[in-house]
Amino acid sequence: MDATFPDLNVTIGDDYVVTVEIDRPPHNYFDHQLIASLADCFDALDEDDACRASVLCSNGKSFCAGANFTGPRETETKPGALYREAVRLFSTRKPVVAAVQGAAIGGGLGVACFPDFRVATPEARFAANFARLGFHQGFGLSVTLPGLVGQQKALDLFYTGRRVNGEEALAIGLCDKLVPAADLRAEAHAFALEIARSAPLAIVSIRATMRGDLADRVRAATDHELEEQDRLRGTADFKEGVRATAERRLPDFQGR
Repeated sequence: MDATFPDLNVTIGDDYVVTVEIDRPPHNYFDHQLIASLADCFDALDEDDACRASVLCSNGKSFCAGANFTGPRETETKPGALYREAVRLFSTRKPVVAAVQGAAIGGGLGVACFPDFRVATPEARFAANFARLGFHQGFGLSVTLPGLVGQQKALDLFYTGRRVNGEEALAIGLCDKLVPAADLRAEAHAFALEIARSAPLAIVSIRATMRGDLADRVRAATDHELEEQDRLRGTADFKEGVRATAERRLPDFQGR
C-alpha cells in the first residue's frame, strides 16, 4: 500500500499485522477529516494482501477524546458527513484490535467500539458522556455499546455519563484484555498476530457472518442519532453542558 492518510501513521509489518496510529496528540479529537482518513485507510487495507489484521492505536495522552465541543465547531459540507464515514468504517472487512490508553470519551468511545477487540490499560477511561453535555449519543453507540456490554449496562453508561476505568471495562465486556501501559501496543500486536496466523479468507468470511448487518444497523442508528443531536444542540441545557465541561464544574441543567 503506497498511499498516505492525513493524521495517521500506518506501519505494515512482515507478519501480516498493520499498525494504524491516530496522530493528533494529546487528545486525538476527531472531525470529519479524521474519520474519513480512517475509513480510507481501512478500505485500502481490505485490498492489501500484506494485511490480515490491524492494530488501531493513538499517539498521545488519550486514545480519542471524541469531538472537541469547546473548540471551533467544524463546518461540514453536508449534514451527517462524519457519520457516513463512520458507516464506511463499520463496513470494512478485516479484523481490527484497538489499543486503548487514556480517554475514550463520547464519540471517541464510538471509535473504540469499531474494532473487533479492545486491549486497554488499567488507567484507560471509557465514558458515554453525552447526557452530561445535554446531548444524545452518536457514532452508532446506540447499537454497538449494548452489543458489547448488554442493554442494562449500556443504559447505565448512557444515563449517567460516568467514567469506567480499565478494570470495570474488562469486567463488563467493554474491553477484552487489560495490560500495563508499557505493554499495551505489544499485547495488542500479539492479539492481532494470533488472528493473522489463521487462514485469511476464512477470517474474512467468519467476520462477515458474525458482524452480519452491523454496518446497516449503524447507518440507521446514526441517522436517528444525528436528528436527536441536531435538535438538542439548540437547547439551553446543551449550551450549559458544554460550558460546564470547559469550566470543569457540575452542570446546572434546567430542562430547556
